[in-house]
Amino acid sequence: MLRRPALSQPRFAMLGRVPAPSLTARQSKLGAVVRVAVGNALEMYDFQIFGYYAPAIALTFFPGGSEFAGLMLSFMTFGAGFLMRPLGAVLLGAYIDHHGRRAGLLVTLGMMAVGTLSIAVVPGYAAIGLAAPLLVVAGRLVQGLSAGVELGGVSVYLSEIASPGRKGFYVAWQSGSQQVAVMFAALLGLILSVSLSASQMTAWGWRVPLLAGCTLLPLLFLLRRSLVETEAFRARRHRPSMRIIVRTLFANWKLVLLGMMMSTMTTVSFYMITAYTPTFGSTVLHLAATGNLAVTLCVGACNFVLLPLSGALSDRVGRRPILFVCTGLTLLTAYPALSWLVAAPSFARLLVAELWLASLYATYNGAMAVFLTEIMPVEVRISGFSLAYSLATALFGGFTPALCTYLIHVTGNRAIPGVWLSFAAICGLVAALFLSPKRLGKSLDM
Repeated sequence: MLRRPALSQPRFAMLGRVPAPSLTARQSKLGAVVRVAVGNALEMYDFQIFGYYAPAIALTFFPGGSEFAGLMLSFMTFGAGFLMRPLGAVLLGAYIDHHGRRAGLLVTLGMMAVGTLSIAVVPGYAAIGLAAPLLVVAGRLVQGLSAGVELGGVSVYLSEIASPGRKGFYVAWQSGSQQVAVMFAALLGLILSVSLSASQMTAWGWRVPLLAGCTLLPLLFLLRRSLVETEAFRARRHRPSMRIIVRTLFANWKLVLLGMMMSTMTTVSFYMITAYTPTFGSTVLHLAATGNLAVTLCVGACNFVLLPLSGALSDRVGRRPILFVCTGLTLLTAYPALSWLVAAPSFARLLVAELWLASLYATYNGAMAVFLTEIMPVEVRISGFSLAYSLATALFGGFTPALCTYLIHVTGNRAIPGVWLSFAAICGLVAALFLSPKRLGKSLDM
């Protein structure tokens, strides 16, 4: 049975509180949070850009046929990157669990850089033919391999440097940094849509945001190189080999499966309210591109505010109560909210519907991410977290834009994405019911 270790200051433990860290310690931790989070933001920024400009990418690399076919191929390429995440979670996760958090975060950033740059500079189908879409898919696969462990590595790093009793607040900044990427990508998209014509955006304008992200890579490498290894990892006397890590993962397959179900709610809702919103607004609701990107910008701002608040709240009231409330509300309101939106599409209705779904996502994820770090065995903390999350993304979340596009095309029901989101909520609710401290046989850190 795994038990939480006692605090090193027994007199504070008896009083139910811990001593406040010194100003220097707080500044050091703040710097570490910033350095580890900025690379994570770039990872999400690159994925968001692909989703935002899927129609333009479809015309560049997948021309010919119907608009629906080209868009589906673009979204399938977007989703292909997620298929590599489970492999990255196991291979790179095992590397990080054995060699350390700092070394692994440098490796993932380098791989993400290669994948992003390759997509940004590949000529279109008209210039090099079939090689163009094949190179884009290859770039997405490299991105996916890296991203498979990036989120888990960052989340565990933040949880291990967190002050006692504040893990939820610290880990929430992993997702919080991603919202900065969402907002920056949306803001840059707004500027480009105002400055360039539709033909210019299709021809070359969509490459500008990708190249802009690449210019930050040298700075991000310098920041991550300055990270120090976590005390929790340095204190471990035994560092298992990859074989033992993989064997431990398979031995805990039920835990990984429940973690995947819990993560499904996060991944489906996130990609629906961010990556899919601009396309949904323009191709399904026929709203102006500037308004759709403005909504996405507001969604990112909403998430950025609510994520750390939810993480801090989970430190006080526990993780599971928040998970129950958010999955229940999503199950009850997702389809009605989208039905109300598509009944009379407008910028105002899109904003209200998306902000409601965003508030449910952010509140849920603020508690979910730290909970996922706590339920995994310490020997495979990053591998287990990353595998569970990557499976959810690969099987469900990453293909949300493609699946929603297909379901709308087949059924003719523009609100059908709400049914898909309700399914994700059921997965999260069932997982939260089974992932109780009593069932796990251990005391969860709060």
